[in-house]
Amino acid sequence: MTQSTSQNEIQTGPYLSVVVPVYNSSADLRQCLAGLASSSYRDFDVLVVDDGSTETIEPIVKQHEYTYMRIDGPSGPARARNLGVAEVHGKYVVFIDADVVVHQDTLSRFAEVFSGDDSIDAAIGTYDDAPADPGFISQYKNIFHHYVHQAAHGDVGTFWSGCGAMRRDLFLRFGGFDEVRYRRPAIEDIELGTWLSAAGHRIVLDSRVKCKHLKRWTFKNLLKTDIFDRAIPWTRLMMRVGAIDNALNVKVSQRISVVLALMALLLLPVALWNAWGFLALGLNVAILTLINSDFYAYYLRKQGLWFTLRVVPMHWLYFWYCGFGAFVGAIQYHLNGDKHCSPPLVERASS
Repeated sequence: MTQSTSQNEIQTGPYLSVVVPVYNSSADLRQCLAGLASSSYRDFDVLVVDDGSTETIEPIVKQHEYTYMRIDGPSGPARARNLGVAEVHGKYVVFIDADVVVHQDTLSRFAEVFSGDDSIDAAIGTYDDAPADPGFISQYKNIFHHYVHQAAHGDVGTFWSGCGAMRRDLFLRFGGFDEVRYRRPAIEDIELGTWLSAAGHRIVLDSRVKCKHLKRWTFKNLLKTDIFDRAIPWTRLMMRVGAIDNALNVKVSQRISVVLALMALLLLPVALWNAWGFLALGLNVAILTLINSDFYAYYLRKQGLWFTLRVVPMHWLYFWYCGFGAFVGAIQYHLNGDKHCSPPLVERASS
């Protein structure tokens, strides 16, 4: 996509400014910046914010003649992105993680979303269905993300900073990401999107906007991320908001699945001693499988039977630890002062 002459004359900077926070991960960053350099869209600039890396980052950035900024850190990607947005001048700011490689048309797709509809304030994309790391956990996790986002095409009430864009003036007006609450990668993007949506601003998920994830997931970092950086803080956020979003990972079918999976655990010892308990457990498993049949069928088409058979217990485990995370998050909400917290970003926006 190319901008008209009249649009460029009005613009004081590029149409899109890409902000990439990085802490070490130099090998991933090389691929990330190479992907941006190969973009078919050209009306953009790039700022890489180095969050106090111990690896050498600047030469990688300068190789592509992009802008490099080092800050004291590590203090988390929320602060790095906030400081980056303050330095760029694009009408829209695009957030790309350092372990993400955009497709050639990713930036042009973002530009098309905004230029095609002035009512859209922010947009997010999705990982593609071909994760870089070949390991089972990496393939499972990234395709999981791809499936959820592909099924949610359209208006959403959340934001994603792995591959997302929004009006720069709106980002600044809302105070950016909460860098005090989130000092490591967590749900700072989801929270900002929640306040944006609550204030009436429009966010869309465009499933045509794709990127490749380079991260190597392991069982350990999967559990840590999903429980402590997703389930627990997301529960606390929903309780602070006073509502449960019906999108992405927290839509009604997923919440029902969590309840059914937890009930199956309770029914298991009963089923060992009682025929009615066995029947109840079987019915429970059948309903849970039916609710998620499209999800399993998708893996079957993409990865085959053996892969899908391994996905099923991983998916059940996911429901169990999501239930655990929601329980812990609810307790923390009452014990850590969240119950008395007002939404600071909305207040900041309306002041």
